[in-house]
Amino acid sequence: MEKSAVISIRSFSDLDKDEVIEVVTPGKFHLGESEFKAVYEESEISGMDGTTTTLVIKDDVLVLEREGSTSTRMEFKKGEDVKIRFVNRLDMNTSGLVIVAKNPYAQFVLSSDMKEDKVEKMYIAVVKGVVKEDRGTINAPIYRPTEDSVKRIVHVDGQPSITHYEVVERLNDATVLKLRLETGRTHQIRVHLNHIGHGIIGDELYGYVDENLINRQALHAYSLKFKQPRTKENLEFEAQLPKDMEELIKKLK
Repeated sequence: MEKSAVISIRSFSDLDKDEVIEVVTPGKFHLGESEFKAVYEESEISGMDGTTTTLVIKDDVLVLEREGSTSTRMEFKKGEDVKIRFVNRLDMNTSGLVIVAKNPYAQFVLSSDMKEDKVEKMYIAVVKGVVKEDRGTINAPIYRPTEDSVKRIVHVDGQPSITHYEVVERLNDATVLKLRLETGRTHQIRVHLNHIGHGIIGDELYGYVDENLINRQALHAYSLKFKQPRTKENLEFEAQLPKDMEELIKKLK
């Protein structure tokens, strides 16, 4: 049995037990013989606009799946003490892959690998203007002007920062780029692309904004390569381009 519903999601903070964030959104629920399923669309409030979230409760297991601008699958068992340990994060309104460690050891090893630039991170971006060179490297130090400054700039006193890019497709006054980070500075791709005169479409801080094209920055973390913390096996993961970026590319052809 499937019905439309109004779904309420509450988030609690470990730092402040009195801090509760509640989001109410339309969705659907399905009640089967052995499971309960709820499906709803994320919004800008959660920072995952363009993502469909599915919650499935069966026996003593809760499964959370997200598909769209963010893709993830997590499973929780009743009575299990679960702590989510993020190894890396994405800028708000950037879609794609993140690494989540299941235990402190994995978090320590992966975080160390991340700091030593041993994790290969690949992105897809849609930028303003036609990039002439088929491929290139942006080697420009990134600097935070003041301690309370959100925006970063290219400055001689900044941290060494290297971004490699390759043209995937040239569009109407826009270009689809594949990017590989050699370093991992805050806002690195966004700052570097602005520096070469090709800001990311939808980026309110560094790029070109046209809400008729897309309502967020067109930047997607599509590939991660790293070693399994214990076995040292080479792992590779990819997340397909989200619908809003696919639609943006179609509009610009």
